[in-house]
Amino acid sequence: MARRKIKRGPTASSAILFGEEIRYARELAGYTQEELGKLLHLDRTVISRTESGQRKPSIDEVEELDQLLNTGGLLRRLYDRVDWTAQIEHPDWFQSHADMEAEVVGLHAFQANYMHGLLQCRDYARAMFEAGGTDDRPEVIEERVAARLARQERFLAEGGPQLVVLLDESAIRSVVGGPKVMVRQLEHLLRIAQRENIVIQIVPFTARVTIIKTSMVLLETPDGQHLAYSESLDRGSPSDDAAVVSGHRRRYDRLRGDALTVGDSLTLIAEALEGFRDDAERARRGQLAQEQLQRSGRRRLHRGGPRVPRPRPRT
Repeated sequence: MARRKIKRGPTASSAILFGEEIRYARELAGYTQEELGKLLHLDRTVISRTESGQRKPSIDEVEELDQLLNTGGLLRRLYDRVDWTAQIEHPDWFQSHADMEAEVVGLHAFQANYMHGLLQCRDYARAMFEAGGTDDRPEVIEERVAARLARQERFLAEGGPQLVVLLDESAIRSVVGGPKVMVRQLEHLLRIAQRENIVIQIVPFTARVTIIKTSMVLLETPDGQHLAYSESLDRGSPSDDAAVVSGHRRRYDRLRGDALTVGDSLTLIAEALEGFRDDAERARRGQLAQEQLQRSGRRRLHRGGPRVPRPRPRT
């Protein structure tokens, strides 16, 4: 019989208690961690870390757990009451920026070559970590994806902080994870761009500004302070120096001056989306054709194989 084994004392956190509820419901439903992981397409270790309060699951995952474990929406309701802030770990060099993101009232960013982290959908984020991470263990990748999506939640919530992102056109043209992933990502862009607090503009290839190959972020804190942040491959550079912030602001303003209008930007994203949909359909047809050739080859091999004499019945 499933029994709650909730930790007592000052070390117990809301995330740990939430994980215990998942474990209790899982055992009550008769699933092992491995069985539940297969149903959710997750590694067993990911389930284990969720149940121990060391991992924040996505909202979609929690809703699926509610259905699989027949908890009547309990997990989804508890999820909103958990303080996840202390549970999500980012690289040391990025942590201070993530902490600041969690407090700002406005964020302006420029991103080239790939989607800004606050705009990435789950599949795109996973593909990014799979392609560029030094640790490709499934549980580590899922942890990083969860951390990235957790950063987005306050911007996607009703009445969230202002988020203005300039994307170099390369970000919507470069393929990450294949055409199917790009379809989901661009659909996600068009969907979140409808929110009142989110503005997405494309800086086209034809822009006259000098190409900036690094990300750039300008943040505004609740007390009116302005900060700048730029990032290289494995290092972030935050600054509250007035001269640095002013220099970033000038470069950002030049970029925004050369960006397409919001309407034209969304039109360009929609056009790129259709192109990726066509690519995905061609890839699907090519895969089907390959499978048909393989089946046809197996049949020919079977018919053209050596004849094996069969014993004849004696009369």
